[in-house]
This record gives sequence, C-alpha cells and structure tokens, in this order.
Amino acid sequence: MFGSKISIHLVFAIVFLGCNEQPKKTTLKKVDIQNKISVEDKKVVVEKKEKHILLDDKNAIPFFFEYAKENLEKLIRIKTQFGNITIELFENTPYHRANFIYLTKKKYFNGTTFHRVVPEFIIQGGNSDNYKTSRKRGEIGRYLLPNDTRKGHSHHRGILSVPSSEIENPYKLASPYEFFIVVQSPGAYHLDGNYTPFGKVIEGMEVVDKINQQPIDSREAPIHNIFMEIEIVKNNSSGPDINDLLSKLEKEPSNIDLVIEL
Repeated sequence: MFGSKISIHLVFAIVFLGCNEQPKKTTLKKVDIQNKISVEDKKVVVEKKEKHILLDDKNAIPFFFEYAKENLEKLIRIKTQFGNITIELFENTPYHRANFIYLTKKKYFNGTTFHRVVPEFIIQGGNSDNYKTSRKRGEIGRYLLPNDTRKGHSHHRGILSVPSSEIENPYKLASPYEFFIVVQSPGAYHLDGNYTPFGKVIEGMEVVDKINQQPIDSREAPIHNIFMEIEIVKNNSSGPDINDLLSKLEKEPSNIDLVIEL
C-alpha cells in the first residue's frame, strides 16, 4: 500500500512538471552572433557576385540602365588626408549615379587623387599617374557617358559634376572616371548646359575648401598628392545596426540577452 502511494505521487509529479514545462531558451553569446553574421555575409557575397563585363560605348548604357534598378545607393563618402566629404547622388541622373556607384564598388577610386585644383573654382579628381589606375580602367572598360543636363540642376557651390572626355567629341560626352566639385560661390553657372551635375556635397564642404587652397603648379596640379578613397554610406533606417548591438554587448553584457524560443 505504501509502495503504491509512492508510485502515484511520482506519476503525478512527472505529469505536473511536464504540464508546466516552459519553452527552452537559448542565450546567444557574442561569439555566436559574430559567427552567424560571418556566415550570412559570406552567403550575401556569393549571391551578389557579378559576372565580369568589359564596358564599351555599345553596352555601357544598357548595362547601367539595369544596374541602376538593382543598386539604389545614393550616398557616398570621399576620404582624404584633410577629412571626409559626404555626397548625395541625384536619383534623376540615373546613368551617372549608377556609374559612380559601380566604380565605387569596384574600388576604382581608391588610390586615385584630386589631380586638378583651380583656386576658388573647382577641385577635380578620379585620376592619377599610377599605373594601377590605368590598369583598373583597362579592366573596367573604355566608354563615355552622355550629357544629362536637363534635370533641373545647376552648378551651385558644392555640386558634383562630370568633366568632358579628353577625347575630342562634338557632344561633350563625359569621362566616366573623373569628377569635379564646384567651389566657386555662389556657383559656376557658366558650366550649365555643357556638363552634368549629378550630386551635391551634404557634409564636409570645409574639406573641399581646404583641398582647393593647396599649393599647385603651373598645370593646376597639387604640389603634393591628395589621395582619396571612396566608400558607400550605408543607410541603417531599416533597423538597428548589428555593430551597435555587439558594442552594447561588450559594454553591458548583463543587461542584454538575445533569446531564441525553441
């Protein structure tokens, strides 16, 4: 009789505990998050790997027409020894925006210079006398961009525009590899109609002015090289930045738990 009571109590305890069992919780450690991010990043890289195409005057515009649909970025940052310049590219100049984003993702601009400085007028960049720049151009292709001057943009101070190609052409087709920023105040409006404004400085105009004040030689080339790197500014409006979360985990590990319900 005593043994039967024990059995009943054991069965009841097991049933009771089973009914009250809570969903299992797994707390992710920082290393788990980093590993997951690393794997996901690798997947993204593989999925977005582009087939190489050598651009020319026949395929460049069709290519950038499609490229603009898939690559919607419009904020870029130019990094120099004098500071950073943040630029917003205009959406209604799609070929020039797509071209600039494409070259940025190809890292073409990294290691090029602001090779022309005209005091109180413009600074021009995207070229260098380094053989690596010529090699990059050869790998990307030889092509020109058409003018797109009727989109309502004027050459105000701070405007990003594109110079004509060094190749003689009656339509002033633009060099895809170079750009200039207007320094003249309130603007260089005599350029309107001949060159395509396709962006504007939204931060770092003081850096533009500092570059424009550097000593130059008789060819309007800076005495000392002004190197640049250009990167895309990512928009984090869709959600919290994972790096911010990881930083918080380092500073306040006891206050942050990432929990997955199983």
